[in-house]
Amino acid sequence: MPRTSGPETREKLIRAAEEVFAAQGVDGAQLRDIVALAGQSNPSAVQYHFGSRAGLLDAVMAGRLARTEAALAPPLTAAEAGEPALRELIGLLVTAEATELRTDRGRRCLRISAQLSHESGVRTGVPHPTLAGTAYWRLICRVAAALAAAGLAEPVRLERLDLALTLIGAALADRARHYLDGAAPLTGEELFLADLTGTTTAFLLAAAPEPKEFP
Repeated sequence: MPRTSGPETREKLIRAAEEVFAAQGVDGAQLRDIVALAGQSNPSAVQYHFGSRAGLLDAVMAGRLARTEAALAPPLTAAEAGEPALRELIGLLVTAEATELRTDRGRRCLRISAQLSHESGVRTGVPHPTLAGTAYWRLICRVAAALAAAGLAEPVRLERLDLALTLIGAALADRARHYLDGAAPLTGEELFLADLTGTTTAFLLAAAPEPKEFP
């Protein structure tokens, strides 16, 4: 069998990890299954090429983020020339994320990233290192500013924004699962994305609860 180069082996491990993480879950995935699927005989291949399980997961998500950035950055920059409304911003995010639905690789990555949505850093206002300086984080900051302008107190708007990202991620992951399983979804993709945009926007702009005394 011909030997493969370091970059080729890394790519094989990343592709295998996408399949195994999507099928078994981020926490349940077995590294030995990833190594075997990648066709590697060395059981320490992940440690050698990525340092750790977390390093491999970061590599998987870096590829997924790069593809989303390519889809998001140009329309976001164009929208920022004006004063984009909240619904437009959410629509840009949903549309960019949904480009991952076009391939099996992207669909698997959607299933993986949905498990990591709370690691974005939204609740603390400090982006995860992979998101710092990205169009994705810039959009999140614009959404947060729009919610502040709508009068939502900081704890409420940060929690809502974090939950909104979770909603979008879960909805797209569920759609991806249907595609991967060959199951027919209830709605066409255009209607699904429009409804997801509208539902998320409505959730974010719902009236804040009245202050209340609790025993």
